[in-house]
Amino acid sequence: MMSLLCLFLACLSLFSTTKATMAEKTALLIATDGSEEMEVVITADVLVRGGVKVTIAGLNGTQPFKCARGTKIVPDAAFEDAKTGSYDVVILPGGQPGSNTLAAHEGVGFLLREQHEKGKLVAAICAAPIALKSHKIPADLVTSHPSVQKQLEEAGYKYSTDRVVVSDKVVTSRGPGTAFEFGLKLVELLNGAEKANSLIEPMLLKL
Repeated sequence: MMSLLCLFLACLSLFSTTKATMAEKTALLIATDGSEEMEVVITADVLVRGGVKVTIAGLNGTQPFKCARGTKIVPDAAFEDAKTGSYDVVILPGGQPGSNTLAAHEGVGFLLREQHEKGKLVAAICAAPIALKSHKIPADLVTSHPSVQKQLEEAGYKYSTDRVVVSDKVVTSRGPGTAFEFGLKLVELLNGAEKANSLIEPMLLKL
């Protein structure tokens, strides 16, 4: 009887470990009026395809936000509610004036610093890396849309023109045309290269 009990407990322990290992990764994408719609939608779509649970949080509560090109998107949650959750990556889309809003928002800054201090991923694309500067998120190397390159260099960041850059748990990318690569890199970091690569052919991407 004792041996059967030990076997049962061992199996239960193995099941619990496997379940924890397979826990779904989570992402918080923070957006607002003036965010770039391609970077919001493409990034979120690629992550979902890659097995990541994505929450789009609106700085204006649950009201639709109007993107840089006029597209309106209904967020999944208000930022004030979503910010209390635990996420494997926090993502900032670019676009203007959305990037400036993210850079000036104290709550966004607090969450980014907390995320980075925990050793979790922070990601920003296009003009949104200026929020890294404003909120003092360290990284050895970054990229961005060319329009904000000077701001980042003047803040002391080493700058790259690579399409996606990973440095110190900070992922940056250049703009709408690199959104697929940005999303795929996040999938790779969260769920592995095999999973990320498996998404390329079904989306008919040529990278």
